[in-house]
Amino acid sequence: MNFEKIGLSVPKILLPKKGVDLNKWSVVACDQYTSQPEYWSDVDKLVGDEPTTLRVTFPEVFLEDDNADERIKDINDTMEKYLADDILEEMEGFVLLDRKTSQAESRKGLMVALDLEKYDYSVGSQTLIRATEGTIVDRLPPRVKIRENAKIEIPHIMVLIDDPECTVIEPLFEKDLEEVYNFELMMNSGHLKGYKIDDAETINTIAEKLTAISQQEVFNKNYGVDDKGVLLFAMGDGNHSLATAKNIWESKKAAAADKSTVMEDPARYALVELVNVHDEGLEFEPIHRVVFNVNPSQMIQNMEPYFSEQGSECSFELFTEESELNERVSELRREENVHVVVFISKESKGLIKLKSPKLNLEVGNLQSFIDAYLEGQEEAYVDYIHGSDVVTDLGSKENNIGFYLPVLSKDELFKTVVLDGALPRKTFSMGEADEKRFYLETRKITN
Repeated sequence: MNFEKIGLSVPKILLPKKGVDLNKWSVVACDQYTSQPEYWSDVDKLVGDEPTTLRVTFPEVFLEDDNADERIKDINDTMEKYLADDILEEMEGFVLLDRKTSQAESRKGLMVALDLEKYDYSVGSQTLIRATEGTIVDRLPPRVKIRENAKIEIPHIMVLIDDPECTVIEPLFEKDLEEVYNFELMMNSGHLKGYKIDDAETINTIAEKLTAISQQEVFNKNYGVDDKGVLLFAMGDGNHSLATAKNIWESKKAAAADKSTVMEDPARYALVELVNVHDEGLEFEPIHRVVFNVNPSQMIQNMEPYFSEQGSECSFELFTEESELNERVSELRREENVHVVVFISKESKGLIKLKSPKLNLEVGNLQSFIDAYLEGQEEAYVDYIHGSDVVTDLGSKENNIGFYLPVLSKDELFKTVVLDGALPRKTFSMGEADEKRFYLETRKITN
């Protein structure tokens, strides 16, 4: 069952059969703990020889290892083995899920398939499904190598909908649904429950609710625009995985002898978890910046002419007392049309005030300057940092400067993507590492 207008499809989901230990089967997204190989070593010891998604995914901590091609072959071989061993059973429908994390009692989601024909990750895209952050094309090749020979997909993709009235996902929990899984996640990462949704009435209601919030007139009113394409599904986590699926689909479509038959190919769709951006269990965390091997005071001074050329007024204030700095930041953030970013270096600490900023978010304006400033500087580079304490430590070292960014308001995400396009890379994080989506559901992507 497909709802082509809104890019929604009812998938045939493969779930582990009874007898498979879901605690060992389900593993966190591959792009987590990238600086902690010991985490993945502990996971490897925990799962042993049991069926597990660890064997059919490629943790990014190992991407630079010399045996990447061998690992990818093992992944594809293991996918075929799991299918041949008949450890997965098929259900057609959606899965409603309830995730408990270390930070939230409940985060609700809905497993669906989305139509890659409605998705474009390129800059300036106006498609129904869109990237929220810049897609780094150089990150795609390893993922493409895995998926191009894969029989199944195992997604960690989370896609957001802007549903402030909670009309789509939340009412489903009032229904009497069949439970399909209920278990503790490994490594103290919380609990996961899943419920089957396979009746036509409920599925049609979900599609109707999504259709209602995707009407052009509703969209225009919500975001104060009249010349933008409707954005219904915005990427939360796993943008590069969805971009990989898109690349594979476009290649398959281009190579097909029968252009009409290929449109029925399962590779046209991707399995994702939908989450309402207004879900109380979903939290955004800021991702800060530290720039290395620069002259901090010179870098700060260069901001003024850079932003002046964009029609913005840039000024700086230095502080010795933390309390005075915080008070001043709070005061400025109450002003209209003003952005404030706090910085730290070995020599000083203060704030940058940007009046009449060109872009909607502090991170957008700051990142545009950093990219321009670093161009042509071979030794200098920027790193993206979780946690303000790490920024303080690194930013206060010789020839470094740290920038503390405010958290992105969940209410601002869709509006900013609509108005400014995809956000700068590493704009926000949806929770901590152990709150990320765990691999569980799979789907065949070949006939």
